[in-house]
Amino acid sequence: MRTLTALLPLTAALALSACVAPVGPVEVTRFHAPDTTRIGRGTIRVEPAQGQADSLEFRTYAAAVARELTRIGYTEPLPGQSGSAQVALLTLERNTYQPQRERGPVSVGVGGGTGGYGSGVGLGIGFDLSGKPKEQVETRVFVSIRERAAPPTATALWEGRAAFVVRGDSPLAQAPLGSAKVAEALFKGFPGQSGETIQVK
Repeated sequence: MRTLTALLPLTAALALSACVAPVGPVEVTRFHAPDTTRIGRGTIRVEPAQGQADSLEFRTYAAAVARELTRIGYTEPLPGQSGSAQVALLTLERNTYQPQRERGPVSVGVGGGTGGYGSGVGLGIGFDLSGKPKEQVETRVFVSIRERAAPPTATALWEGRAAFVVRGDSPLAQAPLGSAKVAEALFKGFPGQSGETIQVK
C-alpha cells in the first residue's frame, strides 16, 4: 500500500503531461550589419511595422519582445518620453489551418493464398478511428531594429524572424505563452550569426 501511495503523484504527473500538446522547435533566422556595436544598447521602443494592426494580441507580443530587448541590454524610454534612439518594428502573423488526412478513413485490402486447406482470397476492411487531424496554429514574428533618425530606406541594423506551429489546443497557441516562447527564441544568442537559420527548442 505504501508503494502504491508513492506512485500516485508520478502517475498523476504523467497523465497531466500526456494532455499537453507536443511543441515543435521555433525556426529562427537573423541578419545584421557587419558593425554590431550599435545594437544591444541605448533606448528602444517596440512599434507596429507598416500595415500592422495595433491589436490587443499584437501588444502582448510587443511586450514579450520589449522584455527580451531589455534583457540583451536595451533600456525603455522613461514615462513621458516620446522618442527613443532606436525603434524595433514588429510584424505579427497568426494563421490557423486544418491539416488534410493523408489517407481516407476506410481502407480495403485484398490478400491471396495458395495450397493447403482453406486457401483462397480474403478481403480485409480497416477503419481509421483516430478522427480528423487537429487544427494547427502557425505564428510568425518579424522584428527590424533601426536607428530612429535614419531615413526609411536605410538598411536595418538587425532583423530577425521566428516561426513555430502548434496544435490549436496547445497552451502555446494562446498569446501569453506563445509570445514569450517566440520572443525568447528570436533573441537567443543575440545578435546571432547573420544569415543562419537555427532551430530553438
